[in-house]
Amino acid sequence: MRSICLTLPTNRPCAATISAVGQEADHAAVHFGVEVHLLILDSSGEDAFTEHAEVVARARRAPNVITHHLDETQQRDFLRRAIQRSGVVEPDLMLDLMLPAGVSYGACTNRAFLIAAALGCRSVHRRDSDSTYQVLDGETIFPVHHELTSLGKAAADAAGGVSENVLDPAHAAKPVVMVGSSFVGELSVDIGEISRLDNGVYHDVVSLWAPRHWSDEQKRELVEESFRGAGTDPFVRDHSTLTHVDPMRVDMCNISFLDEVYERVPLPPATDTIGSDYFLMHLVHDGTLPGVLHNRNIVNHYTAERRTDAGFMAYQLRFTKFFLSMLYFNLIYERMAAAGATLLDDDFRVRPETVAELARWSAGADREENLHRLDVIDRSYRRLGGRYAEFADVLASRGGQLLEEARADIENFALLTEAWQSLVRASRTTTVHRPATSAGVHRPSH
Repeated sequence: MRSICLTLPTNRPCAATISAVGQEADHAAVHFGVEVHLLILDSSGEDAFTEHAEVVARARRAPNVITHHLDETQQRDFLRRAIQRSGVVEPDLMLDLMLPAGVSYGACTNRAFLIAAALGCRSVHRRDSDSTYQVLDGETIFPVHHELTSLGKAAADAAGGVSENVLDPAHAAKPVVMVGSSFVGELSVDIGEISRLDNGVYHDVVSLWAPRHWSDEQKRELVEESFRGAGTDPFVRDHSTLTHVDPMRVDMCNISFLDEVYERVPLPPATDTIGSDYFLMHLVHDGTLPGVLHNRNIVNHYTAERRTDAGFMAYQLRFTKFFLSMLYFNLIYERMAAAGATLLDDDFRVRPETVAELARWSAGADREENLHRLDVIDRSYRRLGGRYAEFADVLASRGGQLLEEARADIENFALLTEAWQSLVRASRTTTVHRPATSAGVHRPSH
């Protein structure tokens, strides 16, 4: 029986989401005959973790659904054992990159990848704690339906299970390695207020995502489609397309990858940087690997914490670091797009050594472009005033540090990529749970 990993990383109270993702796990097991490892990577506080554990304990999951609810102590224990077994150099650094003290969207998903390898899973299906599923005529619209219909099949075989096939026949023998969709509802990045306050500032800030050499027209088009997902139209009927999936059309709250991708290359483990978990989408697209884009969009919503002053400051820092990271990622993406299918070996598997080389090369980029980004954010936020101006003061004192962090983040990505396959191999022979916590739902003492 094929095993899959349906994972929900969280650092906030989300009992309702855990219940809903559990129902998606049931759907997968019942309708597709797979073994589902429902993996909840829980970094939330004591009260929230206890509430989550009660939800897990009360649930009566379908046969062949196995729930693993791991706090950070349990995750760290697994990682230490896997890292030690791997024999990688600088094991303490590897542990920090896999489970850093700060928020890391890439690192939490990397942990899911290694644990999935330990559980013998062929694919990872990721959801987010600040999202929900759409419902049509009383039926919940689970993305896993499209994911399991196509993922892992040769493109030629997957063609019969989609609504539309726009893939060149030259790619028919390649496997479908990614199936995903986007979201509806609120912007994926909490910047709607900036647009309401000053649309000109919104354009100036969001266009910092683009390489500096892009034309004004290219930047305008990027701003218009950035962070909006699939808009606001509700789900009406299924539609799926076999294609090279545009990374702008999918979101990490609604994505699945085959092990042939995530066991070869990890996600960048940058801390306090939104968008750091989107790298594999670009790698799949630029490497000419087939994927399926469907329309079972997830509903995105904002949590109350983002509305607090502390939450606002933390989020704007992650937003700024996203722009600084793009100095390096834009260079890598341009090189990957030029490399195309040469990113793959003869068995259509991505070449991790090429990715590591590109990451290390990009780290030497001239930081003048990032100095420009900081200047634009400072000027724009002071124009907005209020707490945006307060953040500009913080940025003025920390700008140099953030520039160093962005460069160190890409260097660490290169290091992790070089060590990744050793970590994956070690994880395959490392147990996730120690015998005393085999149920995976009890929080150990600290």
